[in-house]
Amino acid sequence: MKLILRWIASAAAVGLAIHLLPGLDYDGRITTLFVVAVILGLVNAIVRPIVKMLACGIIALTLGLALLVINAAMLYLTSFIAGQLGYGFHVLDFRSAVLGSLIISIASWFLSLFIHDDKDDRRR
Repeated sequence: MKLILRWIASAAAVGLAIHLLPGLDYDGRITTLFVVAVILGLVNAIVRPIVKMLACGIIALTLGLALLVINAAMLYLTSFIAGQLGYGFHVLDFRSAVLGSLIISIASWFLSLFIHDDKDDRRR
């Protein structure tokens, strides 16, 4: 159940970013938001750690600002994969990718505050 709630929260965060930024666009289907949320989750779970490991020197040199570029690249990759699968999610430019990744991250974090975690019960 928690996984489904996190998936819904992620789809809502993507929808919010699309609504707030004119540089992010999608085909209007609710299924697209859910598919993009899954793709973004998989990209962040598989590709992002590898990229961060390879770029750890640059991340340290830029005091973490390179992570903004990495997050934007992950959103671009998500857009590419969604397009290849026939879902209309598009990131138009670098600025939109950076701002979109920031909005998605903040909104996902905020919404996850309301999702009850089973581990919290065991600690009490």
